[in-house]
Amino acid sequence: MLQYPSIDPIIFSIGPISLRWYGMMYLLGFVAAYLVGRKRARQAWSPMQPEQVEDLVFTSALGAVLGGRVGYVFFYGFDRFLTDPLWLFRVWEGGMAFHGGLLGVFLALIIYARKLGRPLGEVCDFVAPLAPIGLGLGRMANFINAELYGRASDVSWAMVFPSDSLAIPRHPSQLYQCFLEGVVLFVLVYGFTRVRRPAWAASGVFLLGYGVARYGVEFFREPDASLFLDWMTRGQFLSLPMIIGGAAMIALSYYYFNQNDRRFIDHGLSSSSSKVKGAKTVAKKAAKKLKAKKTKSKKTKSS
Repeated sequence: MLQYPSIDPIIFSIGPISLRWYGMMYLLGFVAAYLVGRKRARQAWSPMQPEQVEDLVFTSALGAVLGGRVGYVFFYGFDRFLTDPLWLFRVWEGGMAFHGGLLGVFLALIIYARKLGRPLGEVCDFVAPLAPIGLGLGRMANFINAELYGRASDVSWAMVFPSDSLAIPRHPSQLYQCFLEGVVLFVLVYGFTRVRRPAWAASGVFLLGYGVARYGVEFFREPDASLFLDWMTRGQFLSLPMIIGGAAMIALSYYYFNQNDRRFIDHGLSSSSSKVKGAKTVAKKAAKKLKAKKTKSKKTKSS
């Protein structure tokens, strides 16, 4: 068993103002997303300009925080909300739900894409590789806060979390999620978008990758009080639409891309063939005229 590295969730305090690791991790995630986004915006085929990345990241961050908090309260703490409605606004106490944050970001991107006059798919695909950075850092904040820990286990790296009333060794599932949702998913989606892809393909890879990672980690994470169908956790239930939707999004993206590409190729070939035929016709007419001139000149000389 490993010793849990007890870390004060508050970095420092100045009077009534405190800076917590939870907020710091989110701030670092947004800054890192901004820097990576600026780099991606310099690609020749990028739908975004470098100067537009700041507004995009701010809009996404706002949607993530609002959606994540509302999602957590309604998905995981609705009973507490009914007795203490102001708890919804005490974000500094922790409590963010990814699935709610995802919906919040999506709604924010719809508004931003309309404002910018860009297709929604292009904007979502641009943001897809940036999201895992914040996800990974957010899971690290969960670990520091000793929250959302794993199931009881006797593995050599199990830990006893100070917030666990049972005080038994558990899987550090926050670190599993940090690695899968932060590192692996970032490498996967960012590597996928190194070259130009069809619209919605990168978004599909992100949804599928996160859904699979989250569904798998739920087997090691302490389940919520309420389960679905007596064998599925709430996190797994909410991840299923992401897995199905992500796979469908990738398939449809490449299907329509190939269909459009096929029509383009067919159109291009037909256009090229018509141009070749036209050129041959012109060449034949020119050859006939030249032959007629030569015949006429010969007749003139003989006379």
